[in-house]
Amino acid sequence: MTATMTPPNAPTPAEPPEWMLRRSVSAGRRVRNGLATMWMLLSVLAAMVPLVFVFGYVVQKGAHVISRAWFTKDLPIVDQFPGGGMKAAIIGTLVITLWATLMAVPLGVGAAIYLNEYGRHGRLARIIRFMADVMTGVPSIVMGLFVFAIFTLKYGLIGFGGSLALGALMLPIVIRSSEEMLRLVPDDLRHASDALGARRWHTVLRVILPAALPGIVSGSMLAVARAAGETAPLLFTIGAARNTNTNVFRGPNTALPLQIFNNATRPFDAAIARAWGSALTLVVIVFVFTVIARIVSARFSVRR
Repeated sequence: MTATMTPPNAPTPAEPPEWMLRRSVSAGRRVRNGLATMWMLLSVLAAMVPLVFVFGYVVQKGAHVISRAWFTKDLPIVDQFPGGGMKAAIIGTLVITLWATLMAVPLGVGAAIYLNEYGRHGRLARIIRFMADVMTGVPSIVMGLFVFAIFTLKYGLIGFGGSLALGALMLPIVIRSSEEMLRLVPDDLRHASDALGARRWHTVLRVILPAALPGIVSGSMLAVARAAGETAPLLFTIGAARNTNTNVFRGPNTALPLQIFNNATRPFDAAIARAWGSALTLVVIVFVFTVIARIVSARFSVRR
C-alpha cells in the first residue's frame, strides 16, 4: 500500500479550527485589533484607578468605626463624644429609598413602554421625552426645594417628602434608560408575536419586557444608586431624627447622606469618624443592591 504524502505546510488534524481564521486575517488587521484591545484595557484600568482609590480610602477611614453597635444603636445625643450607632440612619435610608423606588421605577418603566411601543413619534411622546431630559439636568437641591414648597410646607418634615424628592430625581433616569433598552429589542420579536395574533399588551408583557429586563434593571439600579447618595433634597424634607423611624408618613427621619453631611461639618474627631463610617456603610449598601439586581436579572435571562 502506498503511503500518502502530506505537504510540509499543511495543518495537522489536531490543529484548532481557528487556524484558518488566523491565516485569513491580514497582519495589519491583527495589529489594529491588538492596539484596540490594548486601548480598551488601558481605558478600563484608568477608570478603575480612581474607583479603587476612593473605595480604599473610605475603607481605611471608616472601617475602624464599624462594629455591632454601629448597626444596633441609635445616634448619640452629643456629637463630640464617640459611641452610638447609625441604626436610625441605615433604616431611614432603606425605607426612604424603597418608597422612592416603588414610585419611580413602575412609573418610569410604564412611561418608557408608552414612548417606545405606543407613542413613538407622537406629540405627547415628544413632550414626555423633552420633560425627562429637562428633569435629568435639574440640580438635586432645586428638586428638594420644589418638594419643600409643594409638600413639606403643608404636611411637615416627614420621610415621605424625601421619598418624593428622590423619586423625582430617579424618574427621568429610569425613563430614558428603559426606553433605550426597549429600543434594542429586535422588531422581529414584535412581528412574530403580532403574526401569532397576540395583543400588543400581551406582546409587551410576555415578549418585550423579558428581553429588555436585564437592561431595565441595570438602569433602575443606577437611578437607585444616585438617589441613595443624594443629600440636598433630604435637607429640606425629612428633618432630623436621632431615633429609628420606619414610618415615612409620620415624624421626622434621617438618612446616611444626611448624617455624612452633618457629621463631616462638625469640628470633632468622633463626628468626622462617624461621617467616614456612614460613607462606607452607604457604599456597601449600594454595592449589595447592585449585586442582587445583577443576579436576579441574570437568572431571569437564563430562564427566558
